Amino acid sequence: MSGTYFLYHSIGMYPGKTEDLSRAMAEFAGVWGRTDDSQWAYALGKRQGFIDRWQAILNAPPASVTTTENVTSAVHMLLAALPEGHLRGRKVLVGADCFPSNHFLLNGMAAKYGFTLHTVPFRQGAAHVEDEDFLDAWTPEVGLALLTWVSSTTSHRIDLARMVAHGRRMGSLIGTDITQGAGLLPYDVTAPEVDFSVSTSLKWMCGTPGAGMLHVSPRLIGECRPELRGWFSQENPFNWDITAFHYAPDIRRFDNGTPSTLSALASLPALDWHAAQDQGEILAHNRRLTARLIEGADQLGLPLLTPRAEEKRGGSIMLRLPGSHPAPGIVGALRAEGITTDHRSQTLRLSPGVMTTVDGTETLIAALTRLLG
Repeated sequence: MSGTYFLYHSIGMYPGKTEDLSRAMAEFAGVWGRTDDSQWAYALGKRQGFIDRWQAILNAPPASVTTTENVTSAVHMLLAALPEGHLRGRKVLVGADCFPSNHFLLNGMAAKYGFTLHTVPFRQGAAHVEDEDFLDAWTPEVGLALLTWVSSTTSHRIDLARMVAHGRRMGSLIGTDITQGAGLLPYDVTAPEVDFSVSTSLKWMCGTPGAGMLHVSPRLIGECRPELRGWFSQENPFNWDITAFHYAPDIRRFDNGTPSTLSALASLPALDWHAAQDQGEILAHNRRLTARLIEGADQLGLPLLTPRAEEKRGGSIMLRLPGSHPAPGIVGALRAEGITTDHRSQTLRLSPGVMTTVDGTETLIAALTRLLG
C-alpha cells in the first residue's frame, strides 16, 4: 500500500517511478548496444542533466557541482584536495549525530593529514547534539567543520545560518551534509554561503544508489588539488601529453578517470519529476502528516526524539519504542500489514512523503496502538 510508505529518509518514491526508471534503463540499453559512436555523447549528456538539476536545487553557481558515488567519497575527495598542510595541527569538528560513515572516514584520515577529530558529544539523555554545544566547541583551532543539516536518527535540524556565521568568525572551512533534507527543505549554497555541500539523491529526491553529488564554492575550487585525478580532471580531457597535466579551472578538477554515468542517468527521471512539482505543496503535505504523527505519538505516550518546532526539524518523525516491545518485532509486524518503516535500535523512524496519505498515516497510528497494547 503506497499510502503507508514512511521510508523517505531511506529511499524516496513518487508516482510512476517504476515506469520512468524502466524507460530510462531501456533507453540506455538501446543506445549503449548500438554499433555506432553515439554512446558517450548520450551518456555524458544525461550526466550533465543530472548535474544541472542538482545545481538548480542548490542554487549553485555554474560549474560548481559534480557527481560522486556517495556522501563519504565526496567528503574524502574534498579533504584530500585541500592545500597541503591546511588541516595539519588543527581540528576537524563534527557532531556525534553525524552520519556514521562520515565519522568512520574522518577518524581514519586524521593521522595521515595531521588533524585532530573533535566529536561534539550528546548531552546526558539527549538524542541529538545541541547547537550551543557545537558552537562552544567551534574555536579558531577548527580548520574545517562538517555540519549535519538534518540528523538521520532524530530529524533535528541545525540553525544553519547561525552556524555558518560563527564559522566565518572562526576562519574555518564549512561543509554541510544535506542528505536528509535535500529536495524537501529549501537549501541555498549561497545563503548562507558554505564552502562545500554533499548529498545523495536517494531520499526525498527519489533517485538511485550511487548518485551522489559534491558542490564546492568557486572561492575554494582554485585552491584545491584533488589527489584522485585523471583525464577528466584536466582543462582539456583530450590532452594526451603525459608530461603536461593541468587541472580544469572549475569543479571538473574533482572528476578523475572516465566518469560513471549510469547512476546519474537512472536518477535523472526522478530529478526531472521533482523539478516539475510544487515544492511548497510537497513540504506542506509532509508538515500535515508529521504533525499528525506527533499527535499520535503523544496519544500513545511514545517519547518524541524529533524537535516539535517545525523550524528545528526535517521531514521525519523519530519515536522511541518501549523496551518491552523490541523494535525489529514492531517493524516486522507493521511490514506484514503493508506499512513500511524502519528502526535504529529502539528508534522508530517515520518519514511521510508524496505517496504517503492521510489515511495511510491513520492506518499506521491505529496499527501502533494495537501492537503496543
